[in-house]
Amino acid sequence: MKIYDFPTGPYPTRVRIALAEKGLQSRVRFVMVDLYKGEHKKPEFIASKNYSGTLPVLELDDGTCIAECTAITEYLDALDGVPTLTGSTPREKGVIHMMSKRAELELLDAISVYFHHGTPGLGPTVETYQNPEWGLRQRDKALRGMHYFDAVLKRQPYVAGETFSMADITVIGGLIFAMLVKLPLPEECEALQAWYARMLERQSVRNQPVFATLTRAS
Repeated sequence: MKIYDFPTGPYPTRVRIALAEKGLQSRVRFVMVDLYKGEHKKPEFIASKNYSGTLPVLELDDGTCIAECTAITEYLDALDGVPTLTGSTPREKGVIHMMSKRAELELLDAISVYFHHGTPGLGPTVETYQNPEWGLRQRDKALRGMHYFDAVLKRQPYVAGETFSMADITVIGGLIFAMLVKLPLPEECEALQAWYARMLERQSVRNQPVFATLTRAS
């Protein structure tokens, strides 16, 4: 299998964490796609790999391409079910999917919009249209999302309940993006901060290339 990837991107990092959690890194080959050069927006990439022009993309041996982090993680779970990241029972699957979607809408995607519209983003070659006001609104939405997940994590050890799951990976991706755009976690979000500190101790998270980039930047 191939994964079209930008190793320090928050969305590709979600799939990299899932692969590491499941011990499947040896079964994939990473293919670099440079976001800053706009290679993911090239007509040939959109036509042959991903209509949405986003990363990551999983390409199977038969040429089938699967985009979207949730879909890729669900495929990996079906391919090798231990440990499961998307749930084993109908209830687990429903709750994990719900919380992962909330993490996308309220945190990760909001920060992405802020990055592309409220900051220089990927630069003038890629960012051909920006709406700074919309970007700042989404930044504020992301901050509200942080408070929501702080409240969730006051009640339970993981985002979707008692075990680590895809929902945790999605929130991790959001907080990585927040670090990249220098959007700090509010001090009062103590439960979220403590949870994130625990997540950064997981080998699957700690060894991601994005953290080397963040360390150099700081």
